[in-house]
Amino acid sequence: MCGIAGFTSFQTEIGNQDTLQQMGQAIFHRGPDAGGEYLDNFVGLCHRRLSIIDLSSAGTQPMYSNNGNYIIVFNGEIYNFVELRQHLEELGYQFNTHTDTEVLLALFQEYGIKLLEKINGMYAFAIWDKSAKQLFVARDRIGKKPLYYTHHHGEFVFASELKSLLKIDGIKKSLRLDSVYDFFAYQYVPDPKTIFNDIFKLPPAHYALISNEGTKIEQYWDISFAEQINDAETSIKQKLKQVLNDATKKRMLADVPLGAFLSGGVDSSGVVAMMAKNSSTPITTCSIGFDEKRFNETEFAKIVADKYQTNHHELTVHQNVSENLEHIVSFFDEPFADPSLVPTFFVSQLAREKVTVAIAGDGGDEVFAGYSKYAIDHIENKLRDKFPSAVRKYVFPRLSKICGQINLRPLQKASSLLHSLSLEPAMGFYITNSFIKQHDWDKLVNQETKESLLGYHPSQLTLDTYAKCDGKDHLSKVLYTDMKTFLPGDILVKVDRMSMANSLEVRAPILDYELMEFAAKIPSQFKFNEGEKKYILKEAFLEDLPEDILYRKKMGFSVPLASWLRGELKTICEEKLIQHPHGLTKIFNADVIKQMWDEHVNEKKDNSTLLWSMLMFQMWWDRYMAV
Repeated sequence: MCGIAGFTSFQTEIGNQDTLQQMGQAIFHRGPDAGGEYLDNFVGLCHRRLSIIDLSSAGTQPMYSNNGNYIIVFNGEIYNFVELRQHLEELGYQFNTHTDTEVLLALFQEYGIKLLEKINGMYAFAIWDKSAKQLFVARDRIGKKPLYYTHHHGEFVFASELKSLLKIDGIKKSLRLDSVYDFFAYQYVPDPKTIFNDIFKLPPAHYALISNEGTKIEQYWDISFAEQINDAETSIKQKLKQVLNDATKKRMLADVPLGAFLSGGVDSSGVVAMMAKNSSTPITTCSIGFDEKRFNETEFAKIVADKYQTNHHELTVHQNVSENLEHIVSFFDEPFADPSLVPTFFVSQLAREKVTVAIAGDGGDEVFAGYSKYAIDHIENKLRDKFPSAVRKYVFPRLSKICGQINLRPLQKASSLLHSLSLEPAMGFYITNSFIKQHDWDKLVNQETKESLLGYHPSQLTLDTYAKCDGKDHLSKVLYTDMKTFLPGDILVKVDRMSMANSLEVRAPILDYELMEFAAKIPSQFKFNEGEKKYILKEAFLEDLPEDILYRKKMGFSVPLASWLRGELKTICEEKLIQHPHGLTKIFNADVIKQMWDEHVNEKKDNSTLLWSMLMFQMWWDRYMAV
């Protein structure tokens, strides 16, 4: 796993060797083992290496093709590179290393852009074609590896992390207000936007071709729910288990110590079971726990660790969050507020002490309908069907408003439910799962921001993505929406930044694109079956995991956020939210922030989610905008 950066210089010289080295130094944590640069009159390329396969210096990048015409910088892993190498050798290609990087170069030489149809992996890479004077940049199908870019003086600048782009002189940090609204609604900034006006993310499953004539960006893959298989449940279960096993086995290839994250949930436990079956030695597993029992899953992780006799390690996050929080969030170049970033950092830190590669269960919830929100959404849709549209459209909004005016938790919940039921399913899904309610936003936001955002609403992302799905049923459309937004924007960003902060590579078998394509063809009733979430996945693991693991209530990778804010994070919150909220007050009214803080501290209302988002925004502001 690595970090990459670079720029073109077709018209203007925007960087030199020193610039490349500074860009690389900014992402040193992504690849502490080696680094290198390539510079000619048209392009500069930079690479930081975390050695995983072929640990010799032969794997150092930038790497040149045998004919000297192509130069690559690559961040990621290609899981089917051994088969691809054999194929290329049959075509006459010769290789000097055992790396997947050299295979990518040969594939590009042979197939050009169509190499994207052949590779299976997680990746962001750039290939410079010297003779054509063209730069080819691509990002993996699911969005596991990041890629930021901007156009500066007509030139294309790219990097694995935003902080690297800012090493180019003159790139401006101009706050994008609709991204701020997105952040408070989703807890992340969705692609292709970033928090800055003129900097973007290359979306997953997209590539860019850059030449003196300009930049062309195209999508090369999407996931389809149109075709549904009609096989019997037993057949689907058997095929799913085989695909899961194959995906896990592919990800166990490494020349460095390899282990797994083990939370005690279905996904990570199932992955550990597959790993144990494909390993002749005990698997190393790592788990994180909390002092508060309702957030602590280590006892369940221990059940799986004991069953498969893993080399198991646990760490309890005691009252040490405040002393580490500034450091942890410094690895996010944009505001990011998923609170599970904290345990993800600590479990990555623990794992890195034992291994260099960790395999995780990420993706199970989005692919197989595992989140509680899908159950809530299912109930809401059943209720929608029970009422005439006129009642939902005209009566429910009034009742919602009346309930919302009374500060009692049951009535607040009733208000939220009635509001959601008054809307169509896609908008209802957004409303139920938004991290800021409309009345809170309207109360918080200052007049200048409100006027600047006139006509914009974050729900459009959900509605547009929902509409793009080719599946016929609502659950398929919702799963597609989360796979295209929440998964790459939240889950994969969190895992990438927190693992890379510790120079750890994380691989996710359930996010194998071939597995996801197969899962999309499984009818929805096998994913959410009469209230049972992830039904077919649990059935696939029935012989491998105890019922205590498969059918216990889902906890998720949660943290005791409300008590943190009233306890060990109280001082930092008061400093950032009340005493020096300079960034927040560009957007929000200080008096309303103070009111929400007082309500929470005095336990009159749980405002923890919104206050945490404010804290994350202010901490980002202090690092990037206040300097």
